[in-house]
Amino acid sequence: MIVALLLLGSLNAWAQDVVTGKVTLVTGEALPGVSVMLKGTSVGSMTDADGNYRINAKEGTLIYSFIGYKTQETLIEGRTSIDISMEEDITTLEQIVVVGYGTQEKKDITGAVGVVDQKAMASRPNTQFGNLIQGKTAGVQVISPSGKPSAGFSIRVRGTSSISGSSEPLYVVDGVPSSDTRTLNPADIESISILKDASSAAIYGAQGANGVVLITTKKGKSGTPRVDFNAYTGFATAWRKLKVLNSEQYRDLMTELGQSTDWSQYTANTDWQNEIFQNGRSQNYQLAISGKSDKTSYYISGGWMQQTGAVRSSEMDRYNFKISLEQKMNNWLAVGTNLNFVKYHDVDVSDNLNVNSGGVILGMLSTPPNIGIFRPNGTYTANPFQDWENPVAGTDGSDRNYKNQRVLGNVYSEINFLPELKLRSNLGIDYQLGVNDYFLNPFSTSYGRAKKGIARNSTNLTNYYIWDNTLQYNKSFNEHNLSVLVGSVIQKTRWENNSIEKNGFSSAGIPTTNAGSTIVSASNDKSEKSNASFISRVTYDYNGRYLLTANFRADGSSSFGPNNRWGYFPSVSVGWRISEEEFFAGVGAVSDLKLRAGWGLVGNDIGGYAYIGKVSTGANYPIGGAILPGTYPNTIQNNDLKWESTEQTNIGIDFSVLNSRIQFSADAYLKNTSDLLLYVPIPKSTGFDTGLQNVGKLQNKGLEFQVTSRNLVNALTWETDFNISFNRNKVVSIVGQQVIGGGVAGRGDVSYSVEGKPLGMFYGYVSGGVDPATGNAYYIDKNGESTFDPATDDRTFIGNPNPDFIYGMTNTFGYKNFSLSIFLQGSQGNDVFNATRIETEGMTDAKNQSAVVANRWRAAGDITDIPRSSWGNTNNSRLSSRFVEDGSYMRVKAVTLSYNVPSAMITKLHMSNLKVYVTGENLFTITGYKGYDPEVSAFGGDSDNGVKNTSLGVDYGTYPQTRNLIFGLNVSF
Repeated sequence: MIVALLLLGSLNAWAQDVVTGKVTLVTGEALPGVSVMLKGTSVGSMTDADGNYRINAKEGTLIYSFIGYKTQETLIEGRTSIDISMEEDITTLEQIVVVGYGTQEKKDITGAVGVVDQKAMASRPNTQFGNLIQGKTAGVQVISPSGKPSAGFSIRVRGTSSISGSSEPLYVVDGVPSSDTRTLNPADIESISILKDASSAAIYGAQGANGVVLITTKKGKSGTPRVDFNAYTGFATAWRKLKVLNSEQYRDLMTELGQSTDWSQYTANTDWQNEIFQNGRSQNYQLAISGKSDKTSYYISGGWMQQTGAVRSSEMDRYNFKISLEQKMNNWLAVGTNLNFVKYHDVDVSDNLNVNSGGVILGMLSTPPNIGIFRPNGTYTANPFQDWENPVAGTDGSDRNYKNQRVLGNVYSEINFLPELKLRSNLGIDYQLGVNDYFLNPFSTSYGRAKKGIARNSTNLTNYYIWDNTLQYNKSFNEHNLSVLVGSVIQKTRWENNSIEKNGFSSAGIPTTNAGSTIVSASNDKSEKSNASFISRVTYDYNGRYLLTANFRADGSSSFGPNNRWGYFPSVSVGWRISEEEFFAGVGAVSDLKLRAGWGLVGNDIGGYAYIGKVSTGANYPIGGAILPGTYPNTIQNNDLKWESTEQTNIGIDFSVLNSRIQFSADAYLKNTSDLLLYVPIPKSTGFDTGLQNVGKLQNKGLEFQVTSRNLVNALTWETDFNISFNRNKVVSIVGQQVIGGGVAGRGDVSYSVEGKPLGMFYGYVSGGVDPATGNAYYIDKNGESTFDPATDDRTFIGNPNPDFIYGMTNTFGYKNFSLSIFLQGSQGNDVFNATRIETEGMTDAKNQSAVVANRWRAAGDITDIPRSSWGNTNNSRLSSRFVEDGSYMRVKAVTLSYNVPSAMITKLHMSNLKVYVTGENLFTITGYKGYDPEVSAFGGDSDNGVKNTSLGVDYGTYPQTRNLIFGLNVSF
């Protein structure tokens, strides 16, 4: 009885130590996700979908906090029910911004920094990191060279800054630099900061010339332990098909070209686009557990996602696991870790190649419809006139698997010697093991039969570590605020690669190289690179009115010669918050007004062993009557090689009006890159034709504008984010050379970069039309006269792949528990060279053609813009302005309709939040482009020789972007 009474008393006391209530907006709408904490303790709770909360508390102060709203404190004073309303505080949105080796309040930033926050990320489901950035911040262009699931992307921050090196920005994940973003899990990303100008990126010195993308992953937040489960499934389809000749029209064309065969053997009418395009499928499941007490913060997540592409056999899947822990050991020491493990797999599809080389996209346009998929003996069919197989052989005739396992993360400690003085030591790693397997069946394809099967295996190991130590001092006195950071960084990367290819297989039973009888090739190479750096930064502000930031970094790299081993990268930026001046106090409509200006120098650390005179293998020497293997000099030594350097000046303005309901930012920049590494002719007496030297110069200049507005704030809410960017690129000097690339369709190179012009201009002949008398294409020569046989020097610049401007706009509407987000993204003024049309309108060989060639010239007097057919004659389909098209587009990139289920409906399931949504991606595109997709770049990535860096905007059978429909839910417990 005594125990029972004690228990009843305890239960009664516990029942009285509970505070419940509801948190709403000033408009009366419920506000879910608000953190409710008992001040000075780790006791906390969170509001559910209807804004209700329950917290174990009797006395003290409750703190209500939520990003974007003013934090409130309320005394309990014996109450058991407390309702509050919260006011939006738009000035606190993104207030703490991650910058290099630290954070800053947004109001104190003096450089050009773009931010993509959790709110923007939650507006649509994402499978790839690049989708989070595209169209979301000014000055950043995301280039998708292909729409396949395994495709990566290229990001250009304020234009292309290198010719022979990479123009990708430096990616930093929780303090660890990285180059591979395909395996990152977007669900684990908390925020992204993009350091766009040199004054903000100079803290990264030799790696900051192309901008810096800082990725911060999720960590535990204050409150009760939280479980989040997110899942979606989606469907993908090709949003456009192209019309080609049917079997009868193809037979007529071949007859016209003088090709004869027994057509009774080829009676099919196969629609190859229907055979290759399919309904793709995606599914994604993510589970996370997180929480934070006064001593411990934790975030643990795991997930799996899978994509089947809209093109036959293309697929990708990814398993991910993340753990983030931080433990305060005492009042002066904290330790923590962020650790990510990813297991990635994909099956690639060959695109950006012609059908003769196995290109699947051009294959489904070029393969005659008169043949089926298989011969009676089960092998793949081939073109009746040329021995290349149908595109299904390209998707199904070989096994192609890429697998990657990756550990990315860091461990760190923080020591607070004094309240103002903190030491942070961080050790990060990025360990990747990639394995590529390929097997071509020895029987099903003609190439496989010719080689008796092919097996390839390659292994690529990347082992990277970074150790940085920083000491930071923060001091405020009177109206002065000072922060000083100094530190050191050491980095090292080691690469190990192995590959082997064998043929001569007796069967398809064993698809690995050990079953082949003949070694075709085998290779093994290793390389490494080391960097050592010293960093420093000073930030100062007086009364939040006058702002100063200065950075300095010294970098030493093993990539460069002893005469220029170290590079030095300073920057300075200032800000003036005019709205804090006394003379501005009467301007009530303006909430904030700040001017910014900055200058800095950053570098591009490219090329392993670039300065060393290298030797290559493969030389054979006759010694003693025998041919023996040997090596030979390959490059000339140059001890004066140094960094590519980018000097950038930026001026900007930020202001907010109408109680911060409208926020506006504008920036203007001038970005000069010098000492570009190029191979230039050198005297033959050296024994070499060319040598690598620091001789090139590029310039980018532009304007950026970003606007955020709260248009409606009542029961119906409406917010708009809009950004637009203008960039002009120019080659200043490449010592009189031409940098060419973009070889297509056997007609030569279409991309030329020369001094005084933008990078990657299209170069070719000016098309005049079709001669009605002969049906031949004619061209306009350099004298402005018509000619049927133009000379090489009649070529000129015929198009510009660089856009006049790019833009993105997101409109978000809310009403009660419903939300609608509409994201538009586009590019204006860029040209696309549609090299696909050369293959499908050239009429020079046995390829099937586009339906437009039905209007070709056939007899004297025909008026048409399609020349006559002519076997083997490429004069009618030269690289010319005929194939240059306006690539401008405006795309409805994503539309998401979501609904937060009221807590009254989910309480019995112990849920705190349940959101269901449907998203449509690439729903429709407004464009005049004739190809599959205007968002295209067959050579849009980077390469060691820089060709792809200067060959943008070419469509050569590129896997198109797909239209996606996604259904999903987010659940919190």
